[in-house]
Amino acid sequence: MKTKLLVSAAALALVAGSAGAQDLKFAPGSEPERFHWDSFEALKATDLSGQTLNVMGPWTGPDQDLVLSVFAYFEAATGVKINYTGSNSSEQDIQIAVDGGTPPDIGISPQPGKVADYAKAGKVKPLPAEVADWVKANYAAGESWVSIYSAAGPDGTSALYSFPYKTDVKSLVWYSPENFEDAGYDVPATMEDLKALTEKIVADGGTPWCIGLGSDAATGWPATDWVEDMMLRNNPPEDYDAWVANTLPFNDPKVIAAIDDFGWFAKNDAYVSGGAGAVGSTDFRDSPKGLFDSPPKCYMHRQASFIPSFFPEGTVVGQDADFFYFPAYAGKDLGKPVLGAGTSFMVMSDNPAAMELIKFLETPIAHEVWMAQSGFLTPHKGVNVDAYANDVLKKQGQMLLDATTFRFDASDLMPGGVGAGTFWTGMVDYVSGKDAATVTAEIQKSWDALK
Repeated sequence: MKTKLLVSAAALALVAGSAGAQDLKFAPGSEPERFHWDSFEALKATDLSGQTLNVMGPWTGPDQDLVLSVFAYFEAATGVKINYTGSNSSEQDIQIAVDGGTPPDIGISPQPGKVADYAKAGKVKPLPAEVADWVKANYAAGESWVSIYSAAGPDGTSALYSFPYKTDVKSLVWYSPENFEDAGYDVPATMEDLKALTEKIVADGGTPWCIGLGSDAATGWPATDWVEDMMLRNNPPEDYDAWVANTLPFNDPKVIAAIDDFGWFAKNDAYVSGGAGAVGSTDFRDSPKGLFDSPPKCYMHRQASFIPSFFPEGTVVGQDADFFYFPAYAGKDLGKPVLGAGTSFMVMSDNPAAMELIKFLETPIAHEVWMAQSGFLTPHKGVNVDAYANDVLKKQGQMLLDATTFRFDASDLMPGGVGAGTFWTGMVDYVSGKDAATVTAEIQKSWDALK
């Protein structure tokens, strides 16, 4: 959801496209060191000639071209024709189609909560148990992915209702390799190391962090990402899930401790560029620019993979700026959790070609074609990581493969009045001086009022 804040609020027209109009982006059999062409050849055993598949999803513009380039291989191998409709308001558009009795065969959603709503209403088909077993076995942190997209159907029975595909990573810390090298700093491997590095930078006369929560009407959301990462680094994923569901109250001591772990970084004047008082008012888009000042105004900035869009013009990621995994505590034995987001495919009709598309998404080639272009990450353990278009994507993709737990952005899963309301404003109150116990009690009160 938060990345949607970066685009214009103006509604964009529906954009329809067909993969069949495209040539295959990479010739089958080419660059065998990058692509699993055997998985493409095996698709030819499935004959869907003369059949049509209607797909609705969120990708428009360049992203639509990219997903169509993937669908083209499914069409070429099976003979099916895919009609894809992309829209920036796809969630609403799919809902309108469902309510009107004309759902797409496949609906693509960035919101697990929406998948659960459709499952409860009986508007999406449960995926076969063998698909859930496949995800568990073939995706890194596979149990996490099955948990995220499993929901109760109309009769209360839980099943996997959507197939996870394209993924985004949020657990990143950005830095300038040149600044680290000049100062003699190493990339920290654990949270203990990260805190020690923070203290060392201060001892050396520098400022470790740039943190900004400003985002117009959405001010506060960057802090929610920090807190979500801290929840995963201080508690097992079951506690994170309970927090999202509010069976673990927002003012539980575990949540308070996670917020105060964020506060360890953000509420210390010596640790943050401009001092702690500037955190709430500094725009998140301007915040990372201190990394590139000379001398640097800060050495590190925690933010998701989209943030290079706001780096100074001409900044080359991988050279002028790089990133490392926001590390876990070595002493807490919670593995390597990763916070992120993603999109998934729902089967919404009885068209048999829809389930065949899900089977296609299990193949390495369905991932590698997009990997080899831009803006795509996958937890699929069977892909060739050398298919990634550049070292930046490859490095982020490896983080997904190394993850022991993956969880969706919690605020996107909470009721809007909390996740996009009092959680945001509460974090601004927190960095402005309120204590975590008071802030979390207020957020819980707002959640209770929605029940």
